[in-house]
Amino acid sequence: MTDAVLVLEDGRTFTGQAYGATGTTLGEIVFNTGMTGYQETLTDPSYHRQIVVMTAPHIGNTGVNDDDPESGRIWVAGYVVRDPARRASNWRSVRSLDDDLRDQGVVGISGIDTRALTRHLRERGVMRAGIFSGEAAAADDLQAQVLAAPAMVGADLAGEVSTDEAYVVEALSADGEKLDTPVATVAAIDLGIKAMTPHRLAERGVRVHVLPSSATIDEVLATSPDGVFFSNGPGDPSAATHEIELLREVLDRRIPFFGICYGNQLLGRALGYGTYKLGYGHRGVNQPVIDRRTSKVEITAHNHGFAVDAPLDGESVAPHDGGRYGRVIVSHVDLNDDVVEGLEALDLPAFSVQYHPEAAAGPHDAAYLFDRFLDLMRDTKGAA
Repeated sequence: MTDAVLVLEDGRTFTGQAYGATGTTLGEIVFNTGMTGYQETLTDPSYHRQIVVMTAPHIGNTGVNDDDPESGRIWVAGYVVRDPARRASNWRSVRSLDDDLRDQGVVGISGIDTRALTRHLRERGVMRAGIFSGEAAAADDLQAQVLAAPAMVGADLAGEVSTDEAYVVEALSADGEKLDTPVATVAAIDLGIKAMTPHRLAERGVRVHVLPSSATIDEVLATSPDGVFFSNGPGDPSAATHEIELLREVLDRRIPFFGICYGNQLLGRALGYGTYKLGYGHRGVNQPVIDRRTSKVEITAHNHGFAVDAPLDGESVAPHDGGRYGRVIVSHVDLNDDVVEGLEALDLPAFSVQYHPEAAAGPHDAAYLFDRFLDLMRDTKGAA
């Protein structure tokens, strides 16, 4: 097997075997704690420019199928696993994970101590890294190549993963048939949207117009939306100036708004709160979050390295433009580290969460949030 080496920006190295494509890849290295759902992880656009370490030791056991991808390609910059499956075994499998990585040019490494690597990243924080295999591993400037790679702070990446053209996901009836008359229409801004997200809305009778991240307020209004949705996505929210201004246009018009993950961070910044980079982020399908409205604890799917800096307790006035957006509360909190996991505007029809209620992959504890959005659209329309 071809030798490979993983090099961190602080100089630590791990030697293993090439997995997937052979060559060089650079990116921010992060770890995912999910024990399942590797295909959804790989195809999540939020992982753009990131090298993903899987903490579960056995990866690839169920191969790859054509039903579970969350987008049209693998987005991770690189892939790190301990013990890849020697043979895929699942009735839906159509090819091996190794073949899929190789065919899409994703450079990976296997056979390293991922537990030691994860502990290192927990202690030192996520950082830039590179995987080098084949002839690339013999170069004498590997750490210099890593240090020359761009950092995630300040990166504006939504436009690199968003759809180029708008498209529509039609509303569905309870038996899965297309509805001629949807119960609501939503304009969803694709910042790195996963395929399951508009499907979760569609199965509730909602017609979803998926628009590029570059969409203007006129293009949003042209869909005659009952609500606007901002998706997950990669990058530093402080760099997303266009999307933040678009969101303020939505809030100014009192159009019901729901955001998830990156969309939560953008709501925070639109309201005037800050955002900051977490030491090693939340990535996996097992984060405990409390919904303060119901006191219910949910086990949730996460993929984020930035968070909103807002007062955890009580109401605060949104700082932007002298408080014109009114009062806001932190609606959800992570029980592991008290990170803000949701915002709710009290004087606007707007709310957001930091996690992935579409649950692909992950538990379905948070599916009610799509129903909450539908209720918000109905209530707003009824009050008009």
